[in-house]
Amino acid sequence: MTSAITRLFDVAPAPSEPRQKDWDEVERSLGVELPADYKELIRVYGGSNWDDYLYVLEPGCPNENYDLIEWAEYQAEDLEDLWEFEKKPAELEIEGSRVIPWATTDNGEFVYWLVWPGLEPDQWTVMVNEARGGRWEHFPVSCTQFLASSLDGELRSNILSSLFPRATHEFRQLGAI
Repeated sequence: MTSAITRLFDVAPAPSEPRQKDWDEVERSLGVELPADYKELIRVYGGSNWDDYLYVLEPGCPNENYDLIEWAEYQAEDLEDLWEFEKKPAELEIEGSRVIPWATTDNGEFVYWLVWPGLEPDQWTVMVNEARGGRWEHFPVSCTQFLASSLDGELRSNILSSLFPRATHEFRQLGAI
């Protein structure tokens, strides 16, 4: 178990039922292998909402509004259209680079993995994109480090809401609606 997952236990006890996934099938659908820490996050917490703001996407999420595979497909298409009108962030100018969403917010911001050619999934870092604009931030941490560090205040985004994180944390696992 990663130290970031262990730090999340201080915020929210793990739900009693771990979520099992056919990661081979998920990764076939996405066309990439996913980071081990994300798989552990999903096994322990599943698709989830943190501080009534940040939604961690889950492949095959019981709440279909937060399905990782669907969001990855939609975001890839939307971003390709966007690059026709807006400048790509410098991190995405590298040939073969791309982003894959792993979280979103109730305001519409997205949190992505930055995927660079030649990097293993466990080396992917995090990018945040504002909801209705061209601002991006890059954080050289894994997704679980980003989540844990955001919740404990160690890491601050200028794009995410100033009300996140809350002083008293809230966690809920996303279920069927």
